[in-house]
Amino acid sequence: MRALMTHPRRTASGAVAITAVAALIGGCGSSGGSAASAAPPSAAPTSAAAAPTPAPQGSLAGKVIVIDPGHNGGNASHPEIINKKVNVINAFKPCNSTGTATNDNYAEHAFTWDVSNRLAKILRAKGAKVILTRKNDKGVGPCVDERAKIANRAHADATLAIHGDGAPASGHGFHIIEPAVIKGHNEKVVPLSRKLGLDIRNAFHQGTGIPYSTYLGKNGLDVRSDLGGLNVATVPAVFIEAGNMRNAGDAAKMKSPAGRQRMAQALAQGFEKFLS
Repeated sequence: MRALMTHPRRTASGAVAITAVAALIGGCGSSGGSAASAAPPSAAPTSAAAAPTPAPQGSLAGKVIVIDPGHNGGNASHPEIINKKVNVINAFKPCNSTGTATNDNYAEHAFTWDVSNRLAKILRAKGAKVILTRKNDKGVGPCVDERAKIANRAHADATLAIHGDGAPASGHGFHIIEPAVIKGHNEKVVPLSRKLGLDIRNAFHQGTGIPYSTYLGKNGLDVRSDLGGLNVATVPAVFIEAGNMRNAGDAAKMKSPAGRQRMAQALAQGFEKFLS
């Protein structure tokens, strides 16, 4: 907001003073004008009210989405942090892990960070408020329970953890991991998580052409009770293992910028379907 500025009136007499006053009454000069042409204190312009922030526009306007890029680039250097045990409702599990990598060392944490940021950009363009669980790919953590709590505190409409798998090289394809029911904790949200999982699965399969996993789950879906990011969540939450990084075909898609962009676009379509 600009500060108001007033200028002292120059003292004049006779016709000169009358002419100056008439000129001041007759029009508004810019704030950069001379003292002789500036408005007197009594005629100083008032500050305009701040314009209201425009409401978000787009198919996801008003929605809150949390994206959790799996692992982090600094995890491997800090085992004393990531090996600490945290409460995941039905057990105590390590805070985090280093993740996997392709055979030529393209790291899972780099893959998840890239896809997450591509996805966030698409979702924000559609009007959503998007929160990432980590700020960069150089830090440590957060722990798996904290990642879920970030979504809980944000009252997210949906949250997705993005991962790449490190299975035997003979297996290929992607799968969605949905939360199992933990009595007394997440019974109400599990049905919504399953709907989210189906919508994400269908959109990802259609948008990327990547087949369902050949080595885990059924029709691209799996249910687990041992993942803190799902157990702790009280909002709709699923994981995606976007491919097997140890499989040459999957790895090629995951290392490709164009492949990662298709993945992000497909995931955005899944969110739109779920939140429509």
